Amino acid sequence: MDNHPAFESYWETLQRLAYNGGHFHWFALGFVLLALFLYVVAPAGRRRVRNAMALFLLATLGLFVETTLQYAGHGGVGTFASIAKWVIQWLAFIAYINIVGVLIFDLLLELVHIRAPRILRDLLSALAYIIAAITLLSKSGVDLTGIITTSAVITAVIGFSLADTLGNIMGGMALQVEKSINVGDWVRLPDMQEGRVTEISWRQTSIETRDWDTIVVPNSVLMKGQVTVMGRRTGEPVQQRRTLFFHVDYRSNPTEVIRVVEEALRREPIFHVAHVPEPHVLLGDVRESYNRYVVRYWLTDLAVNEPTDSVVRLHVSIALRRAGISFALPGQNLFVTEESEAREQRKQLREIKHRTDALQLVELFEPLTDDELSALSARLLVKPFLPGEAIVRQGDPARSLYLITEGTAEVRVAVDGEGLTEKVAELSTGNFFGEMGLLTGEPRAATVTALTEVECYRLDKEAVNDILAQRPEIATDMSRILARRRVELDAIREDLNELAQQKRLQHTASDFLDRIRQFFTLDND
Repeated sequence: MDNHPAFESYWETLQRLAYNGGHFHWFALGFVLLALFLYVVAPAGRRRVRNAMALFLLATLGLFVETTLQYAGHGGVGTFASIAKWVIQWLAFIAYINIVGVLIFDLLLELVHIRAPRILRDLLSALAYIIAAITLLSKSGVDLTGIITTSAVITAVIGFSLADTLGNIMGGMALQVEKSINVGDWVRLPDMQEGRVTEISWRQTSIETRDWDTIVVPNSVLMKGQVTVMGRRTGEPVQQRRTLFFHVDYRSNPTEVIRVVEEALRREPIFHVAHVPEPHVLLGDVRESYNRYVVRYWLTDLAVNEPTDSVVRLHVSIALRRAGISFALPGQNLFVTEESEAREQRKQLREIKHRTDALQLVELFEPLTDDELSALSARLLVKPFLPGEAIVRQGDPARSLYLITEGTAEVRVAVDGEGLTEKVAELSTGNFFGEMGLLTGEPRAATVTALTEVECYRLDKEAVNDILAQRPEIATDMSRILARRRVELDAIREDLNELAQQKRLQHTASDFLDRIRQFFTLDND
């Protein structure tokens, strides 16, 4: 009679039917507060928190329905009522287990920077579900002996029939617990396919290839076969060595070829190419008509292997071209163009005119005659640069002048010696720079970097030396031009009046003339 609704209130009936020893309100309050807290501070676990809240609300609704029926005197005491009560309590336990899982895996372990494998989490959750179910069945008075015996037989049957599936599951557990392969790793499969691991589930591992395909590999296959984890070395950053080849005519000095290419690959940072170890070049083989060279560099982003290979090849090509070194031609090449003397002369005349026109844009060479300009044009060297390559660097020794014939470059000057630079100018086709280095040997005052592909002519000191040796008086005219350009800049910066400009011009011209004579070892007559 004590359990009859007539002798207890609705609340007392609810507490009696609750699954937590008469403290339903405290458990419910604690659950809701913890769920809200985790929803805010653990974004990665929000989906699990929402699911747990849904299960808890469903269990609570079932509890209120059962309480209402009991209080109204319509509650059953048969098998159906027992099963319904067990289901309600089990849903509540699942909600509790999910919330505790979020607390442990998505908050506490994340705070100490430990990322547990997903399979381990699922396994522990499943074990907790089983323990909760057995506990509730035991409290309900169910005899578990028969169930355990029957389940052992069923397990054996399932084990034999689902051997492959169980092997995949065990393989997935081993992969995640041992961390031999992780999500995000780049791997090479036995059939030489390469891809990035995107998911390791209970049964299979998903690998996205460079061709935009996804390979689904059973975990047991990964455990049994040899899989290469690309770019991984203990204690080192993720990067992979790449090997490229190029051929150069055997008449080119191998030492010079290696020096030119290594300098080009190490001089400027190249996207996705590691600084350590540095790129290097080897003489790989000596063939009948050419030498085979090997370029090795370390790739820092394995997703862009072929695009980075292409960029490295461009740097190799431009560096060889800049140094006047040609790639080897295939031995079977046939030249069918009829080369006549007149045609060759026309080509040379066009090139000389193009070079002479470029020199005439340089104010510094105004005192030169047409013959002297032609002589200088024959000494111009073609120097191409890729975007991002430094044409000259601030502080480097200087003995040459550059004329831009195609492309755009920027001029930057170091600020306060702290590695910071400030852009001061932009140069394009027809502009020149480096006249101070050409005539006085003064170190570079700025860094000039190619913004686009740039074609330059470079004029070295030796070419100008021959002309000055024949006509030393040209040095006087050149010193005045240099002085005027320098004083014009000083006048803008310092707001000099005309008289001050004249005095400084005389002094600066005299100083430049002395430096030119000293640099070119000219007589002072």
